[in-house]
Parts: sequence; C-alpha cells; structure tokens
Amino acid sequence: MSLNPEEVMALVVDAAEDKKAMNLITLNLQGISLIADYFVICHGNSETQVQAIASEARKKAQEHGVHIRGYEGIDTARWVLLDLGDVVMHVFHRDDREYYNIERLWSDAKIVEHV
Repeated sequence: MSLNPEEVMALVVDAAEDKKAMNLITLNLQGISLIADYFVICHGNSETQVQAIASEARKKAQEHGVHIRGYEGIDTARWVLLDLGDVVMHVFHRDDREYYNIERLWSDAKIVEHV
C-alpha cells in the first residue's frame, strides 16, 4: 500500500513533533512548484537534535514503505534535506534556518494547519 502525499507529510510532521522540532511549518506548494507538493520545515537547537529529527522522519518513512530519494546533510547537521518525492523535509539548525529563511522564498505558498 502506497501513501499519498498528505499521509507522507503527516508522517514526517509527527516524527518531527516526536523529537520536539521547533517552529514546524508545512508549505503547500501544489500549483506553485513542480519540485514537490509539500515542504515540511523545522529546526533543532543543536546538531544532535537536528540529527534526531531527521533520523526519526527517515525511520518512519522507511517503516511505511515510503521511497527515500535523497537524504543530505546528516553529517554536519546544519541543514538536513529528506526528499520523499512529493514531500521534501528541511531540518535546519536554528542559526541556519534564520540565515536561509526559505519560508520567505516560498511566501506565495499556503501554510498547512496541523491539528
């Protein structure tokens, strides 16, 4: 059974919340970009927390049979990118998130409300 993009997004959001990710935001890119349907963006306050958030999201995706297309930046834990196809997760270190501010780059995207 394959998960749809909304289910994959919810899966990685739950994983991030489990590891106490900070300022968790999901952008709906449908109709705006061909890159992905959703960007899940969050940060951790240390390299250890960044690694924990990204590793938990990767683990949950693998457990549910989600194909992982890419997993970059885990060694330095400053900006980890987890490419799940229609869902791309960005896990930043707090300082790097403020510097890159990718939410501003995608300001025309709608923010997904998480319950």
